[in-house]
Amino acid sequence: MADHDKNEVDEVSGTETTGHEWDGIKELNTPLPRWWLWTFYGTIVWGVIYTILYPAWPLVNDATAGVLGYSSRTAVHEAIEQAAAEQSVFTDKISALDIEEVASDAELVQFATSGGAAVFRNYCSQCHGAGAAGVQASGYPNLLDDDWIWGGTLADIETTIRHGIRYDADDDTRISEMPAFGDMEILSKEEIAAVADHVLSFTGAASSTEEGATLYADNCAACHGEEGKGMHELGAPNLTDAIWLYGGSRDRVIETITHSRAGAMPAWNKEVRGASGLTDAQIKQVAIYVHSLGGGQ
Repeated sequence: MADHDKNEVDEVSGTETTGHEWDGIKELNTPLPRWWLWTFYGTIVWGVIYTILYPAWPLVNDATAGVLGYSSRTAVHEAIEQAAAEQSVFTDKISALDIEEVASDAELVQFATSGGAAVFRNYCSQCHGAGAAGVQASGYPNLLDDDWIWGGTLADIETTIRHGIRYDADDDTRISEMPAFGDMEILSKEEIAAVADHVLSFTGAASSTEEGATLYADNCAACHGEEGKGMHELGAPNLTDAIWLYGGSRDRVIETITHSRAGAMPAWNKEVRGASGLTDAQIKQVAIYVHSLGGGQ
């Protein structure tokens, strides 16, 4: 080959150039270090071996299994089963005991509260909020206060979680049916407004009239009580504490009386929900956790 066909050799480094030059700067044809090349070749060999041993290549509905038969999904399930087995010393006790008995054991309460918090985040926070404060005026109760429509004892909370509210699939679900006094034409608009004023008078938010008091006594007191204190057995809210599930303005109270409310909560027991439900221990744990938030009775 003629000398003029050869690339130039850099005088300073003694390395041949590539023949490329930019703004007077010439590119050196410096070879890659041997260690780098062998490392690169090693990663190629490692990659080929990996794709043979482990799941790697995607197929239409699956992926190549690999000769070792490893599955990350199986590994996760095994880890969960191992954790469940280690926790069974506590969960078995919780399942076997009444929730009041669980609450009397400090060690079980500590375990149940931690486990219940995890259950709450996974199954309950979507409606009641991560902090359990609910969504005001939207029918998702605040679990931090002392206002409980169906009772706030440990047993009451457990029953609500286990069987739900107005959950048709569970024969033991809790049901209360407030008439839609306007839609059913039981009361006129004027009468509903009078009842609303009487209800709001319990908290001093409005002034009652004799008509409103009479209408309340005839239509509402049977469930909410003459003084508006409510009845847990019937799921009738306390109207005297200024805590309102659907809002406590005059317009919202009129709306409630006119159309009624029928919020629902799922039953979480496995007998009804199947695989998507909670175990007996999980129900008791989340009941204890909710009760520990500061509300409850």
